[in-house]
Amino acid sequence: LDGVLSFFLVFFAIWWAWMNFTWFATSFDTDDWLYRVTTFVQMGGVLVLTAGIHDAFEDHDFTTTVVGYVIMRLAMISQWLRASRGSAEHRRTARAYAGGIAAVQVLWVAFLAIPDGVRVPVFLLLALAEIAVPVVAERRGLTPWHRHHVTERYGLFTLILLGESLLASTNALIEARDGEADLLPLVSIAVLTFVATAALWWIYFWPTHHLIITDLRSSLRYGYSHLFVFAAAGALSAGIEVEIDALSDHSELSDLAASYTVTVPIAIFMLGTWWIAMRGQADRWVNTVVPLGAVLVLLDPVIPVPFTFTTLILVAVVVVLVLHPPRVSASHADG
Repeated sequence: LDGVLSFFLVFFAIWWAWMNFTWFATSFDTDDWLYRVTTFVQMGGVLVLTAGIHDAFEDHDFTTTVVGYVIMRLAMISQWLRASRGSAEHRRTARAYAGGIAAVQVLWVAFLAIPDGVRVPVFLLLALAEIAVPVVAERRGLTPWHRHHVTERYGLFTLILLGESLLASTNALIEARDGEADLLPLVSIAVLTFVATAALWWIYFWPTHHLIITDLRSSLRYGYSHLFVFAAAGALSAGIEVEIDALSDHSELSDLAASYTVTVPIAIFMLGTWWIAMRGQADRWVNTVVPLGAVLVLLDPVIPVPFTFTTLILVAVVVVLVLHPPRVSASHADG
């Protein structure tokens, strides 16, 4: 549980900084030298944040991660201030973003001084404050955004996270080659991971995502709800590594707990994708099979062969999706 909490705290910082940049870029990406330099500063913040992940997990020391996060956000403030100077129409909104982000960063720095015992509830409050900034700012005037561009960015981030699972399957093959554990279980988990990841890719890209965001409310729902989909995709790769450690007798977790580190992220990913993007474009079959499949994968830990039942369920879901394509009206097809 402690590891799950640390994962969520760190992942929130990565996701939120990425999400803010994505929506800003679709509105005010000038692609000039200053925009690029500021983007590099944000990338530097990511590197600093990443350097602090070990301390955050092992020692609950979030100093480096907070410093990296604040670097990213300061760069984002400068981007919004620049947008306020360049766009008179959206000046009030851009300044609201810059002011809101700046205020919360002061609180993040103060966060480092509070006792460990109250850090989690304070973190949740600060996370809510971060999430509230776009809601408040956009009420001063909607920023322009391109829904195809936004959903393409979301799709690319999903691919990156799912790709980590493929890396985990490669690690299984490496351990099998080096003879660190029984060959068959490791090769099996590698093959099953590849098939399951491909199935999750299919599920995510089955609906037409850009048709989902049409106004501020739907864009906020789409953007914020993806936290659970992205976190699940990221946790899946970690779960695969845990499963590999369990198979090679390097894990302190039981086989049951190790299996749940894989099946729970898959279930969340499926349910999240279905709720965000699929259900409005799906027929009765798809709206039954996908949620049901998400529930059924949670039975996998009681199956003697790890991950096999989950993979079979995912393949069955994909077959249903192939037989029942998304329902898109003629008016939406042109969008």
